[in-house]
Amino acid sequence: MISEPSRYCTVELQALPSRIGQVRRIISAHLRHWQVDALIDHATLGVTELLTNVHLHAQPDKTCTVEVELLLDRLTVSVRDNDPRLPDLCEARGDGDEFATSGRGLAIIQAMSESWGARPHGDSGKVVWFTLQAPASCLAPPPRERAVYGATTTGPFTDRPLETIRFGVPDEPLRAPAVAQSA
Repeated sequence: MISEPSRYCTVELQALPSRIGQVRRIISAHLRHWQVDALIDHATLGVTELLTNVHLHAQPDKTCTVEVELLLDRLTVSVRDNDPRLPDLCEARGDGDEFATSGRGLAIIQAMSESWGARPHGDSGKVVWFTLQAPASCLAPPPRERAVYGATTTGPFTDRPLETIRFGVPDEPLRAPAVAQSA
């Protein structure tokens, strides 16, 4: 049986500006490994906005956990911190000063994600999350089998059926073709 590669990643950190770039690179590497490169820009932009919010607003500390999970055709990115205050959702509607240099993080997440939200976590803390839909082209599994054609279709072995050789199947020994026995 072939097991899927792990499609879950978690990173614990202090939400400091110097660490945000590191988390972006970690998420990018995981998404490349999961072969959903098309989601890298939106996922890293969203996690940057969420971590910046933790850095600017979370109390009593900046400790947080980033979780990234690819399940079926949805990527979910969440950031959990120790501040029980839920984000101010009016910022996500775009209310406020049009010349402000900050305060648009949730509006960006709302605009670029399929869905997003915030919920309390435990007695003290919250989780802010967003989802992205993976393009169908990213999710097509590679072919696992292919027929081998060539010298076995003509010549001394024409009485044997064509073989199918499975590629990428661990713990399955490659079998030699059966030898025809004469009567």
